[in-house]
Amino acid sequence: MAKCFSFTASRDSCYRYSFNRAGLKSCTTDLNDGTIIHCWTPKSHSQTKPNLLLIHGFGANAMWQFNDVIPPLKSKFNVYVPDLLFFGDSYTTRPERTEEFQAQCVMAVMERFKVEKMDVLGLSYGGFVAYSMAAQFKERVGRVVLGCAGVCLEEKDVEDGMFKVNSVEEAADLLLPRNPEKVRELLKLSFYKPPPSAPSCFLSDFIEVMCTEYREEKKELIEALHKDRKLSNLPKITQPTLIVWGEYDQIFPLELAHRLKRHIGENAKLEIIKNVGHALNAERPKEWFTHVKSFLLDTPPTQGNHTNGHKTD
Repeated sequence: MAKCFSFTASRDSCYRYSFNRAGLKSCTTDLNDGTIIHCWTPKSHSQTKPNLLLIHGFGANAMWQFNDVIPPLKSKFNVYVPDLLFFGDSYTTRPERTEEFQAQCVMAVMERFKVEKMDVLGLSYGGFVAYSMAAQFKERVGRVVLGCAGVCLEEKDVEDGMFKVNSVEEAADLLLPRNPEKVRELLKLSFYKPPPSAPSCFLSDFIEVMCTEYREEKKELIEALHKDRKLSNLPKITQPTLIVWGEYDQIFPLELAHRLKRHIGENAKLEIIKNVGHALNAERPKEWFTHVKSFLLDTPPTQGNHTNGHKTD
């Protein structure tokens, strides 16, 4: 008998409605090089507001990770929410898989929308992309928020036993689950206090809708993060930066937060949320958002990023 209802697809539709109701519209941009980027953009761009780019991590598409923060943020910012390559409706036929390439594609889309300057917030893998944007486009990126983003990891950290997984292949099997048990294992690693386990039928539905397309390409994204990675090769960003981390993060251990703070130096502020894991935006959303909002509203932008940075013809 054919499957007639998908809880995951239904929830995705609800998020789509919520984004539309919050004043965002769905836009798909062809970069004319084999790359298509989907992005939620303001229906009406305000010349008096700064621009804020929200970059999601691994998992479902961007809507699932940022739905709750759009309403409070849109009153203060022009909010842009892209789907990274191989998530949502974004993809490329090009072979590049690095966070640098992801950052370049996102910035190319911002250029299409005539957004010259922006603040950037990235969660987990999205933090890698946000950091790369700040490093590559110093004059265009103002304040930076990094949530549990292990950009300071080194290839040798895996071999040295820093992580719960022993190899990149094992990490990919967790982040790209093939069965309900792997989803439950991922939730146990992501949360300090995991939510009640959902029935296997719901988890299987989520896997089918969100985790099967572009599986090999997503695995290559994970491999690219790890391969030949050295702290000595990581550029030091100079923008005001907020680092927010869960005290009991088992995906990217807290040591990486302190390492990142030391690497950036005095321009970085580290906030550690107690009794929370990697999924801090889901496990402790109000506390996480309080830190983010305070930083974005109270921290002066870098010189040259104080305007909304929207080009007009």
